[in-house]
Amino acid sequence: MRVTGSVGPLGISTAVLWLSIIVLLPLAALTFNSFSDGWSGFWTAVTAPAALDALRVTVFVSVIVALLNVVMGTLIAWVLVRDDFPGKGIVNALIDLPFALPTIVASIVLLSLYGPQSPIDIQLNATKPGLVVALAFVTLPFVVRAVQPVLIEVDQEVEQAALSLGANNLTTFRRIVLPTLVPAVLSGGGLAFARAIGEFGSVVLIGGNIPRETQVASQYIQQQIEVDRPVSAAAVSVALLTIAFATLLVLRLFGQRAARKEQDAQ
Repeated sequence: MRVTGSVGPLGISTAVLWLSIIVLLPLAALTFNSFSDGWSGFWTAVTAPAALDALRVTVFVSVIVALLNVVMGTLIAWVLVRDDFPGKGIVNALIDLPFALPTIVASIVLLSLYGPQSPIDIQLNATKPGLVVALAFVTLPFVVRAVQPVLIEVDQEVEQAALSLGANNLTTFRRIVLPTLVPAVLSGGGLAFARAIGEFGSVVLIGGNIPRETQVASQYIQQQIEVDRPVSAAAVSVALLTIAFATLLVLRLFGQRAARKEQDAQ
């Protein structure tokens, strides 16, 4: 096997070593701990009724959040790219705020706004809509930042040509713009889903942590650690990792397929 590129074997070895220390070794240790009681112990921990309920709530809410962000994130990206308005730079900067803001702060803010003392008389604490709002807040940038660069590169002359030939705005968007945006939209939505299933800080207060209702998997894992069941906590963590990895793998395969189609078209 030949090593090609500008960094050489030393650079590649350094990158692999760092990746192993930061990612691979912790994941390997977590997986090893989850099977401390054997396969039967792992399966029992993952299929426990409370664990299944937490996973079910997590996946359901995460899917809703991903779909919501696909629609609203694409709309926001469109406005930021195609429209000019006062304060556009501020709005564009605010999109990245969830990346920089500690998620527990978001939970405190949302609880103050939608909790029992809500100044707008809307109470979402300890409800699934509250979970959706919290997770939508922390995952919105994924879709916006995935769609924005694609919209910038879209040739608007093609859209103008379609309009001049009699196509309305909806037809132009559906036939010309949307096919170009689909890979970026799916990528952003998938990343938002993968981020949502492991979120903890933004839902820890507003979610309420009600078993079988609003308890997400990350809160269930914390609960298992508190009651001294580390194997159960590790097993559910591996289940979440598997879901996230499968999502990212599908996105990767879809991206490679889309890239091959684009190359064939050229």
